[in-house]
Amino acid sequence: MILEIAILKVKPGKAAEFEAAFTIASSIISLIPGYISHELQRCLEVENQYILLVRWRKLEDHTVGFRQSPEYQKWRLLLHHFYEPFPTVEHYEKVASNGI
Repeated sequence: MILEIAILKVKPGKAAEFEAAFTIASSIISLIPGYISHELQRCLEVENQYILLVRWRKLEDHTVGFRQSPEYQKWRLLLHHFYEPFPTVEHYEKVASNGI
Protein backbone atom coordinates (compact mmCIF):
# COMPACT_ATOMS: atom_id res chain seq x y z
CA MET A 1 0.00 0.00 0.00
CA ILE A 2 1.11 3.56 -0.78
CA LEU A 3 0.01 6.58 1.24
CA GLU A 4 -0.37 9.83 -0.69
CA ILE A 5 -0.11 12.93 1.49
CA ALA A 6 -0.98 16.47 0.43
CA ILE A 7 -1.11 19.53 2.66
CA LEU A 8 -3.82 21.76 1.23
CA LYS A 9 -3.82 25.48 1.94
CA VAL A 10 -7.25 26.78 0.99
CA LYS A 11 -7.77 30.44 0.09
CA PRO A 12 -9.21 32.49 2.99
CA GLY A 13 -12.99 32.56 3.08
CA LYS A 14 -13.29 29.48 0.84
CA ALA A 15 -13.19 26.65 3.42
CA ALA A 16 -16.92 25.85 3.42
CA GLU A 17 -17.07 25.96 -0.38
CA PHE A 18 -13.96 23.76 -0.59
CA GLU A 19 -15.41 21.18 1.81
CA ALA A 20 -18.64 21.01 -0.21
CA ALA A 21 -16.69 20.56 -3.46
CA PHE A 22 -14.50 17.92 -1.81
CA THR A 23 -17.59 15.89 -0.92
CA ILE A 24 -18.44 15.75 -4.64
CA ALA A 25 -14.82 15.04 -5.61
CA SER A 26 -14.69 12.13 -3.15
CA SER A 27 -17.06 10.15 -5.33
CA ILE A 28 -14.71 10.67 -8.30
CA ILE A 29 -11.49 9.42 -6.73
CA SER A 30 -13.15 6.43 -5.07
CA LEU A 31 -13.94 4.90 -8.50
CA ILE A 32 -10.31 4.75 -9.66
CA PRO A 33 -8.76 1.26 -9.92
CA GLY A 34 -6.19 0.79 -7.14
CA TYR A 35 -7.88 3.27 -4.82
CA ILE A 36 -8.25 1.96 -1.24
CA SER A 37 -9.47 4.87 0.90
CA HIS A 38 -9.03 8.54 1.66
CA GLU A 39 -9.62 11.08 4.39
CA LEU A 40 -9.55 14.84 4.60
CA GLN A 41 -8.67 16.46 7.92
CA ARG A 42 -8.84 20.14 8.92
CA CYS A 43 -5.88 21.56 10.84
CA LEU A 44 -6.71 22.88 14.31
CA GLU A 45 -3.74 25.23 14.56
CA VAL A 46 -3.60 26.71 11.04
CA GLU A 47 -6.74 28.26 9.63
CA ASN A 48 -7.70 27.10 6.12
CA GLN A 49 -5.19 24.23 6.14
CA TYR A 50 -6.13 20.60 5.49
CA ILE A 51 -4.32 17.33 5.01
CA LEU A 52 -5.45 14.83 2.42
CA LEU A 53 -4.47 11.20 2.94
CA VAL A 54 -5.17 8.75 0.11
CA ARG A 55 -4.29 5.07 0.20
CA TRP A 56 -3.46 3.37 -3.11
CA ARG A 57 -2.46 -0.22 -3.86
CA LYS A 58 0.62 0.98 -5.78
CA LEU A 59 2.20 4.29 -6.77
CA GLU A 60 1.15 4.02 -10.43
CA ASP A 61 -2.52 3.76 -9.43
CA HIS A 62 -2.23 7.41 -8.45
CA THR A 63 0.47 8.81 -10.73
CA VAL A 64 -0.78 7.13 -13.91
CA GLY A 65 -4.21 5.60 -13.30
CA PHE A 66 -5.72 8.66 -11.64
CA ARG A 67 -3.61 11.56 -12.86
CA GLN A 68 -3.92 10.54 -16.52
CA SER A 69 -7.64 9.80 -16.37
CA PRO A 70 -10.64 11.87 -17.48
CA GLU A 71 -11.80 11.68 -13.85
CA TYR A 72 -8.72 13.63 -12.77
CA GLN A 73 -9.83 16.51 -15.00
CA LYS A 74 -13.17 16.59 -13.14
CA TRP A 75 -11.32 16.48 -9.79
CA ARG A 76 -9.01 19.29 -10.92
CA LEU A 77 -11.92 21.50 -12.02
CA LEU A 78 -13.71 20.97 -8.71
CA LEU A 79 -10.77 21.55 -6.37
CA HIS A 80 -7.60 23.10 -7.76
CA HIS A 81 -8.86 26.69 -7.80
CA PHE A 82 -9.17 26.62 -3.98
CA TYR A 83 -5.43 26.15 -3.30
CA GLU A 84 -2.93 28.91 -2.59
CA PRO A 85 -0.17 27.87 -3.08
CA PHE A 86 -0.67 24.68 -5.06
CA PRO A 87 0.04 21.69 -2.80
CA THR A 88 3.02 19.40 -2.92
CA VAL A 89 1.97 15.77 -3.07
CA GLU A 90 4.25 13.05 -1.68
CA HIS A 91 3.96 9.27 -1.47
CA TYR A 92 5.01 7.04 1.43
CA GLU A 93 5.34 3.33 2.07
CA LYS A 94 5.07 1.72 5.50
CA VAL A 95 8.32 0.84 7.23
CA ALA A 96 7.05 -0.01 10.71
CA SER A 97 3.72 -0.16 12.54
CA ASN A 98 2.29 -0.82 15.97
CA GLY A 99 -0.69 -2.59 14.44
CA ILE A 100 -3.05 0.40 14.29
